[in-house]
Amino acid sequence: MRSTVIRGSVTVAVLALAALVATGCGGGGGGGGGSDKPLKEVVVASDLPLTGSARAQTESMVQAVQMAIDETNGKAGGVKVTYRSMDDATAQAGKWDEAKCADNMNELAQDPKVVAVIGPMNSGCAQVQIKTANTAGLAMVSPAATAVGLTKAGGDPGEPDKYYPNGTRNFLRVALADDLQAKAAAKWAADLGVKKAFVLHDKETYGKGLADQFQGAAEDAGIEVVGIEGIDPQASNYRALVPKITGKGTELVFFGGITQNNAGQILKDIRAASKSIYFLGPDGIFEDAFVESAGDSGDGAMATFGGIPPEKLEGKGKEFVTRFTKAHGAPQAYTAYAYDSAGIALEAIKRCADGKGVTRKCVLAELFKTDHDGALGQFKMTDTGDSTLSVLSGVKVKGGKWAFDRTIDVGSDAG
Repeated sequence: MRSTVIRGSVTVAVLALAALVATGCGGGGGGGGGSDKPLKEVVVASDLPLTGSARAQTESMVQAVQMAIDETNGKAGGVKVTYRSMDDATAQAGKWDEAKCADNMNELAQDPKVVAVIGPMNSGCAQVQIKTANTAGLAMVSPAATAVGLTKAGGDPGEPDKYYPNGTRNFLRVALADDLQAKAAAKWAADLGVKKAFVLHDKETYGKGLADQFQGAAEDAGIEVVGIEGIDPQASNYRALVPKITGKGTELVFFGGITQNNAGQILKDIRAASKSIYFLGPDGIFEDAFVESAGDSGDGAMATFGGIPPEKLEGKGKEFVTRFTKAHGAPQAYTAYAYDSAGIALEAIKRCADGKGVTRKCVLAELFKTDHDGALGQFKMTDTGDSTLSVLSGVKVKGGKWAFDRTIDVGSDAG
């Protein structure tokens, strides 16, 4: 692990310098690189983990981005738009890979035709990529990277400013940040009458950040956190951990992490010792792969989701689900988020094309002026790069499938 982190950190530093040399120091969102010469043909790229158990989720996101571009006939304001899909996962890791994330963003940053990147999915990957994209003045719109510190204070020291060396924000996200998801999870736990919770996490940026946020939100909701512990994602089982959980009167286990870091096995081992302890996770486990990995132990597992599941979308969202299902089959949790991420990027490109021309600098500036009526409803983007969406969902595994359970509106806490 240590050698991987060191290698990745060095790679990011080198690649950021390469991007700076390649794109120059002017333009780009008011402070980054990028040419000021208007483009007649542009590329919208995506960067998602297409290898590993997240593939069903991410392939549907790729299909959604392609659908958004196809629906405009591959043009925005007369400018030709082509799509490039990048895979930031490796077969060896079975999920996103730090070095692959760095390599992908370096490649995209150095291509002057790339004016927006849809992604990444994972917050750890976003930490690796934002600086390089920022130096190049390249806009990123994530459908799913939710770590608090990417856009606002409340995460690690120095966040979020350390990701934006040119002083201008270039990362936006459609999904709600983890502080809001943690508040929703704590509210749900309190509604269930939970008084004692044990918090686990997978030690990644996303998982650890969510665990920390949930700990604070739970305590604010009157729930005692009786333990918090990071797990080894590669362990064959967690039977040795279970007595620590059950021995403290735990009524609910909150797992901050992703399916690919052994979430299903954790639940299996907890269920072998206790059938009554609630198991609650974030959107990182809200995918079919988690249900498959948990097997019979999965029923009753709960997850928060920073939005509305596809089957509960209304209006334009319902129309999107119908079109997508006809073309590709049922959408996954973040399919509509990828669609709207691409949608606001295309709208920004069009506004630039209708004005003084399409440049990275213009596209980035226009993305922050977003006022979009899409599959997710009406929303804008704040100065931090967060959306004004405020409704989250609680979902539960029933009969071997995820099913909608409730909406949780965080209202004035959003944005």
